[in-house]
Amino acid sequence: MTDALARFYHPDLSVDQHLALRTAALRLAGEFDGMYGTETIERFLHTSYDRFASLSSVPNFLPLLAERFARQRLRALARVEGHHHDGKPVVLFLCTHNAGRSQMALGFFAHLAGDRAVAWSGGSEPGFEINPAAVAAMAERGIDITDEYPKPWTDEIVRAATVVVTMGCGDACPVFPGTRYENWDVDDPAGLGVADVRPIRDELERRVRRLMDQLAIPTA
Repeated sequence: MTDALARFYHPDLSVDQHLALRTAALRLAGEFDGMYGTETIERFLHTSYDRFASLSSVPNFLPLLAERFARQRLRALARVEGHHHDGKPVVLFLCTHNAGRSQMALGFFAHLAGDRAVAWSGGSEPGFEINPAAVAAMAERGIDITDEYPKPWTDEIVRAATVVVTMGCGDACPVFPGTRYENWDVDDPAGLGVADVRPIRDELERRVRRLMDQLAIPTA
């Protein structure tokens, strides 16, 4: 075992979870073979794990979250460094907790754009779970966002974005020269019931459709 993976041996994780982390590293190594070496992949997996370890109260899910987030970060890095060229626009939706507005916007964008574009989301202070009212409001539109999870943003993810849409994170949102930014003044659905989230949902859909028109992305 490498030194980087040895650091995954936290006392709060079972043997199965340690095995899951080692298996995740092997999967990522296979996916990014020819782009990044073992050291880079293990470093991204390790730092992704650490980002969630301080937030999650359910350690059994930490290896899965770490792998998913490391994969997204490595894909972003590949775009930044020119290893991946598919010509697709990348839109990053940011809010404070990545639990409501940014997740609903991501849901609409991914649903409408299909494989014509790439969409990510993040938060300056990620929460613990997706807002249940936001999940229910999106389900009314036939869009399931339960597979998503609150996550932070990282430099490579922001730098890979064609457009960064910010909602309520203020000065905490990252700014990189040469990146297109939009700030959407949309109410925060935190603490609201489904009835009060619906107008927010509908406003986000209108803004997402307008953004897609601007980027010349046809709806699926």
